[in-house]
Amino acid sequence: MDLVPALEEPLKKVLGPPTAKVMAEHLGLHTVGDLLHHYPRRYEERGQLTHLADLPMDEHVTVVAQVAAARLHSFASAKAPRGKGQRLEVTITDGSGRLQLVFFGNGVHKPHKELLPGTRAMFAGKVSLFNRRLQLAHPAYELLRGDPEESVETWAGALIPIYPATAKLESWKIGKAIQTVLPSAQEAVDPLPGSLREGRGLVSLPEALLKIHRPHTKADIDDARARLKWDEAFVLQVALARRRHADAQLPAVPRRPSPDGLLTVFDDRLPFTLTDGQRKVSREIFDDLATDHPMHRLLQGEVGSGKTLVALRAMLAVVDAGGQAAMLAPTEVLAQQHHRSVVEMMGELAEGGMLGGAEQATKVVLLTGSMGAAARRQALLDLVTGEAGIVIGTHALIEDKVQFHDLGLVVVDEQHRFGVEQRDALRGKGKQPPHLLVMTATPIPRTVAMTVFGDLETSVLDQLPAGRSPIASHVVPAADKPHFLARAWERVREEVGNGHQAYVVCPRIGDDEDEPKKKAQEEADKRPPLAVLDVADQLAKGPLTGLRIEVLHGRMAPDDKDAVMRRFAAGDTDVLVATTVIEVGVNVPNATAMVIMDADRFGVSQLHQLRGRVGRGSAPGLCLLVTEMPEASPARQRLGAVAATLDGFELSRIDLEQRREGDVLGQAQSGARTSLRVLAVIEDEEVIAQAREEAVALVAADPELTGLPGLRTALDALLDDERERYLEKG
Repeated sequence: MDLVPALEEPLKKVLGPPTAKVMAEHLGLHTVGDLLHHYPRRYEERGQLTHLADLPMDEHVTVVAQVAAARLHSFASAKAPRGKGQRLEVTITDGSGRLQLVFFGNGVHKPHKELLPGTRAMFAGKVSLFNRRLQLAHPAYELLRGDPEESVETWAGALIPIYPATAKLESWKIGKAIQTVLPSAQEAVDPLPGSLREGRGLVSLPEALLKIHRPHTKADIDDARARLKWDEAFVLQVALARRRHADAQLPAVPRRPSPDGLLTVFDDRLPFTLTDGQRKVSREIFDDLATDHPMHRLLQGEVGSGKTLVALRAMLAVVDAGGQAAMLAPTEVLAQQHHRSVVEMMGELAEGGMLGGAEQATKVVLLTGSMGAAARRQALLDLVTGEAGIVIGTHALIEDKVQFHDLGLVVVDEQHRFGVEQRDALRGKGKQPPHLLVMTATPIPRTVAMTVFGDLETSVLDQLPAGRSPIASHVVPAADKPHFLARAWERVREEVGNGHQAYVVCPRIGDDEDEPKKKAQEEADKRPPLAVLDVADQLAKGPLTGLRIEVLHGRMAPDDKDAVMRRFAAGDTDVLVATTVIEVGVNVPNATAMVIMDADRFGVSQLHQLRGRVGRGSAPGLCLLVTEMPEASPARQRLGAVAATLDGFELSRIDLEQRREGDVLGQAQSGARTSLRVLAVIEDEEVIAQAREEAVALVAADPELTGLPGLRTALDALLDDERERYLEKG
């Protein structure tokens, strides 16, 4: 029988089933190797203390501090009517601030004996607010005694590693488990080629693992982190380089527009001139389309920078060259809207085969899941015969029934909402793989583009077309200053009075299907997020009474959604109360105001996207971010940052710096099992750029990585099913 390699040994064999179960469920750690790659978040020095002044609300924290005072109080309660209830209040300090700890009932006896003034300990718990003061209720703690033997054994010298932990497993227990498995680090297989490691002066992987978990000096930590950052950056860049290499081997039909075809006629009719940015990006796209392997390009542009126009010109170029173009949108609302705006922009050029259609015209069809059978049959027929040069649709485009005459270009709007299976299914509909253009309005810093969209070439549109209006953004602190919220509704009435329209955005729909989530929220002592249906009702009866108010959310029937959007676009509705279905691509130039309720429940990029729905005409836009979070909270700082700048690239940097690093590569997974543990996408731009160069050279010389078994193993681990899907979908 083969022995299991040391790093693949299941934790339940090494640490026992109870601990292993908690590690698997709460931290996603299953093997010895997983645990060794669970790195400390930071280190405390025995002589130094944490900054209590900077503790985040509602987060599970570990702090090292000294007891300043401890008082036992008696009180009467339902359970202890005779004043026999006991509450222990312990104040701890670190010089920068103080923090209250509270223990109740029978739980007071042990800490009352142990937590005497002057005692040092590590405390772990969830930070909450009580009487406007931060506190930890019933924290777990571990005394830091001065006993030299114990401290050396348990804490590895002066630096105490603080691990990402959970309520069920404190940092020091994780530390002890890691001490148990640390000897196995000697057997870690190194993914970096020897020449690269020596050339960059990096320590070996076993040494890095030892130094990150048991550092004796700060230099040990720096050595370990420098090495582990390279591992993460390099393995990821090799995965992406192999994808690019494989894609470059595929054949494609070059598509060059004819000199006086559809594109030329379209350009001649445009009522404005293209911005320099639009011209430059179009050139990059046309150069790619002219080659005989498929284009893979990411087009990122600020909200309203004219991406749709650039994409339409690329589609017209392909139609000119005898092919067809498909545009994939994430929602029916957006597909319908793209279809309307493309047909409007093209005018009679979109009426191919119809009376009154221009000579060079083609047909533009819409294909969505909710279309009637007759319209759908006609659309499918137009595609298979080649009558329709352009099709715009949702996932319905990918179904088996949909056949193209000659698919030459696929444009995917808001790529991060699409999975790989869909991208590949659509690719399979061309005689040869079609060219691919991916659009996103979420600005992506260069390093993230290299990391997340590393298999795509990138084009950036950062100029706004002339005539776009500025958007003023303000935070409305509803809890501290209720009159600010009243003023917000007055502002909405003023905008409507001036002939404009407004959006009110809420995080939740508010019908029965939301209830289980709502209950869970309330159990967590948090008010459930505000809901569209409730807010619309309150506004209609209260501050916005007399205005024409409608609701829009994702669970409405597609026809109803489209009807609501049409009425709003036509100006028949004053105020649209909606969920984030309006986040992407909805274009109503007359809408000038947006009120975002519970704005702290949205991410920075999402708020920026939402805000981009106003100020699309000649009148200035107004965006009000309503929140009940206290002024000092990170959520309020985040909203302040959004209000302070309209620069999406700046905001995406802030967003990344504030989110946990692993979230960059995909959905925020629970705990720490993300592919990035030490690599900080924003700060480590240089490492990522260098790793990309090394990876490209390596893959060009040896695409199969024949001489590098360690690297192949690391790739397999990175590209387990979930990561493979994630990388694939970009």
